[in-house]
Amino acid sequence: MPILARSIAPTPDALTITTGSGTYSIPWERCSPTLAQASWVERSRAEMSPSGYGIHWPLLDEDLAIGPLLKSVEHSLP
Repeated sequence: MPILARSIAPTPDALTITTGSGTYSIPWERCSPTLAQASWVERSRAEMSPSGYGIHWPLLDEDLAIGPLLKSVEHSLP
């Protein structure tokens, strides 16, 4: 079963993702090299897909799926 986001909230230090099982804060460096190098304006324009499956950053043409993102950093999540 796919992991879906209920909401996302970019912050200056991290991407906060809320799912059905909790809220996770992932530092930008752990999201992707593109996002780690991006400006706050570029990061703050994140758009969650209507399905909750992914996130798109139109100013960067960057796309990440929620499930793989959380699984790739799960050892460091609460």
